[in-house]
Amino acid sequence: PIDNEFIIDAVTALNLEAVPKKLAIIGAGVVGLELASIWHRLGAETVLLEAQENFLSLVDHQIAAEAYGIFQKQGLDIRLGARVISAKKANKKVTVDYQDHNGTHSLRVDKLIVACGRKPNSNGLAAPEADLLLDENGYVYVEDNCRTNLPGVYAIGDLTVLGPMLAHKGIEEGVFVAELIAGLHNPINYDNLPSVIYAEPEIAWVGQTEQALRAAGVAIKIGIFPLSATVRAYAIGKTQGLVKIIAHADNDKILGVHIIGSQASELIAEAVLAMEFSASSEDLASTIHARPTLSEAVHDAALALKERALHLP
Repeated sequence: PIDNEFIIDAVTALNLEAVPKKLAIIGAGVVGLELASIWHRLGAETVLLEAQENFLSLVDHQIAAEAYGIFQKQGLDIRLGARVISAKKANKKVTVDYQDHNGTHSLRVDKLIVACGRKPNSNGLAAPEADLLLDENGYVYVEDNCRTNLPGVYAIGDLTVLGPMLAHKGIEEGVFVAELIAGLHNPINYDNLPSVIYAEPEIAWVGQTEQALRAAGVAIKIGIFPLSATVRAYAIGKTQGLVKIIAHADNDKILGVHIIGSQASELIAEAVLAMEFSASSEDLASTIHARPTLSEAVHDAALALKERALHLP
């Protein structure tokens, strides 16, 4: 059980007063990886225990593989297929038992961070007699316009299953509801919501992954450009990572953009704007980008779709 002293949640993990010598994190998803990146850079020996066999399974597989290699080289100990079966406190330490394909193992750490999954804080949200409709996981039921089953009552953000649990999604839903009440209707395009993992380097994406598109039988083409080939990345000493653009093979419409590297969270905004206006990869390739900038990698990735990248060594 979480006691927020030795076995702690993600919020407490951001408020520790000292750097643990050794810590383990249950869950190597977005939150787990972000916390691991923070504490590892601060000097803690960090072990990530992930029950799934694939690292960052929701991320484009090529980007996830690139990330796995980078974080392993940094010294993060990422253990996949590791299912935690117990955690016990004793003598100001935590002993974590987990199973993988090689059997059962024990790990002794100073702190154990639980970062596997999130749930809505909906307990006591409404009086029982109000009959606010929740699902079995505690999410508030809403239709497409964020309306609950109660007249005049809306729910937004992490309380609902409309889109991922992202702060910017909740903000946009709040604006959407306010405008809806005022008689306006500007629907949210959940397909073009950017996602970001704030690690070092950052990972950002919008749209669909290569694996999802191939599984759906969509004809695609792909352009990739490494940050190591950009002058600005060399100037700031941040050459790890790449930009990957996926477009439809027939009409050239951009279907997904995936970035790992320095300032990926900033670079993805251009891709979101392009996709919001149904841009083609040629539209991005024809747009002049300032030099030297990291955004040149986006430009060159678009050019790479037709094997026209300018700055490959």
